[in-house]
Amino acid sequence: MDGPFLAAGLEELVEKFIRPDDHVHFAATMSRPNAVLHATARAFQNRKSLTVSVASLHSNAHALALSNSAKRVITCFLGDSYPSPRPCRLYRSVSSGEPFAAENWTLLSYVQRLMAAALGQPYAVTTSLAGTDLVTGKEGVLFTIPDPECDERTVTLLKPLRPDIAVYHGVCADERGNIVLSSPHGEGVWAAYAARRGVVASVERIVPTDVMAAHSPGCVIPSQRVLAICEAPRGAHPQSLDSRGIAEIEGYDDDYRFMQEASDACAEAPRAKAWFDAWIGLPGGHQQYLAKLDAHSNAGIFRNPRPTVLPGPERNHPGPLPTQKEALIILGARTIVEKVSAARSSGPSYDTLLAGVGVSHIAAWLAADQLRTSGMPIKVVAEWGLYGMLPEPGDTYLFSRSNAQRCEASTGIAEILGGMVAGNRRCLGVIAAAEIDESGAVNTSRLRDGRWITGSGGGNDVASNADSIVIALASPERYVRKVAYVTSPGARILDVVSQFGAFRRSSPEEKFELGSCLTVGMDGNSADPKQLVARYTSWTAETENARAEPYITSEELSRVRRLDPDGIYRS
Repeated sequence: MDGPFLAAGLEELVEKFIRPDDHVHFAATMSRPNAVLHATARAFQNRKSLTVSVASLHSNAHALALSNSAKRVITCFLGDSYPSPRPCRLYRSVSSGEPFAAENWTLLSYVQRLMAAALGQPYAVTTSLAGTDLVTGKEGVLFTIPDPECDERTVTLLKPLRPDIAVYHGVCADERGNIVLSSPHGEGVWAAYAARRGVVASVERIVPTDVMAAHSPGCVIPSQRVLAICEAPRGAHPQSLDSRGIAEIEGYDDDYRFMQEASDACAEAPRAKAWFDAWIGLPGGHQQYLAKLDAHSNAGIFRNPRPTVLPGPERNHPGPLPTQKEALIILGARTIVEKVSAARSSGPSYDTLLAGVGVSHIAAWLAADQLRTSGMPIKVVAEWGLYGMLPEPGDTYLFSRSNAQRCEASTGIAEILGGMVAGNRRCLGVIAAAEIDESGAVNTSRLRDGRWITGSGGGNDVASNADSIVIALASPERYVRKVAYVTSPGARILDVVSQFGAFRRSSPEEKFELGSCLTVGMDGNSADPKQLVARYTSWTAETENARAEPYITSEELSRVRRLDPDGIYRS
């Protein structure tokens, strides 16, 4: 083969290389192949013929559901991710097969399946999934066998994930087909090697071979695996692309306002169809999409504002009392600091803090700042490959380009959820929950009436493999006697933080009891621990040993308000 097919446009790329009934894999890096996904949705609209694997369905990926192009989707998350993770109406009935049949995994197990296929292995081995409802419905794909070294243990094996075609969006490629990806790499290049036929890719620019030679260390997909490439400027939009100055290609930020509009539109069926027609089902394809973006940008419609950064501690944000969510974040940060400090006083302590998306990552950021100030620095990591995070003030989107650029290193899902979490006994996970019960089991998948929430993402991988803290606003509907669906196991969850106090236990065999409680409520009045537990939870937790939690200080409030000045997570 002399080189890949150089497609004149995305429509030609899709027409020539994606077939009806194909299994198409859309690779989830920080710069996703959204332009190719749009073209695929247009080409296969109302044919319901494709099997699609994609790590998460949010924002523009909703086009797969709205186009009725997929009959089956293999994924880890179905919902919205901006401004905060939450359910999307499109997937309310996905448990019943609408708008497509869905096979749900965890991020690490999903990537492990791709790795097994890429490496020619018969199975992947995972330490995730066991003891949860995620194992159900996976007959012929997931196998539990006795551990060869210990009859009392089991091992979980997973069938490799082998798509027909893997789709990527890169910073650039040369005419030979060598591709440079933006970092962090997210799921990485495994799908490029796992795909039966090979890779089709869009790139910001096709560059001469001598230019690519100067950037060869960044070339992670070799030409041998590439079937076709096509230029598609801003092909990851509304996700970001960090070019790192390669070949003088200009990068771009996440388009928050566009993502917000997509999320809002998909909350109602008529608006969702109108949004699809306006932005995806365009007869002029990607060129028309770019022209509309430019027109809206010039009109100021999708122009992202700079993050709002409040002044320092010397000027408090208006409002002397914390909101419930502010109290939740601050108590969560206190619990993290206390747990890390206690472990360090007794020997080797936690060296890594996994920040799960939600109020949990704001609390993790706040705690890391406090630990750093106290001379106990800890590395903050996030599942898509962000290592050593120092968040951009005012930017609360965990996986934003600005936050990624302020990291010490850019890696991927396998390195973070595998190496830094599952393979690291000194990792402390901080995650959120839609439901949590008295065993510590967490539900982020499905409600009792069948309505879909979002899915595991990396939550199960964290809770399955690391000591974990759950930070979740308490209500009787969230703190339940028994979760409707076990997304993440509770054995490694020994601390659960609410807006009024922290529940603790010493081992998974014990019941949670209220370990600490604010003696003054959000209204400024005195609070009784037993009444708070009864009012805000369905738990039967004891409260007799609850110590008085010091009241929230103005400095703590100032810090959390600087992290989240627009109140996305704290209001």
